[in-house]
Amino acid sequence: MDNWISPLRDDLCRYIGQTVTIFTTSGGCSGSGFTGVLVSVSECVVRLLVNAGEAPACPLGSSCSGTMTPYGNGSYNYGYYGNPLGAIAVIPTDAIAAFTHNAI
Repeated sequence: MDNWISPLRDDLCRYIGQTVTIFTTSGGCSGSGFTGVLVSVSECVVRLLVNAGEAPACPLGSSCSGTMTPYGNGSYNYGYYGNPLGAIAVIPTDAIAAFTHNAI
C-alpha cells in the first residue's frame, strides 16, 4: 500500500454520509469527478451513492391507482420513472487524485 493512501483514507472516513466530489487520475468523463454521498471507505475502494433510488410508488400496498408506466425491458409498474434502484460508483483508492467536501 502506498504511504499516502492511509492518511487519505482516514480523512475520507470523516465524511461518510456526506456529499463529496472525488476526482480521479483517469481521463474522459470519470476524470471530471464523481459527486455523491460517501457510503464506505476501505483500503482498496471508496463507494459513492451517485444516484439515489426512488421512493416506492405505492408504499401502502396495492390500493394505488394510476396509469401503468413501461420499463425499457418490457415490464410495467405503477409510478416508477427511470432507475428505481439508484447507482453506486466504486472508485479504487489508488486512482483518487483529489476530493472536495463542504466546510463544516
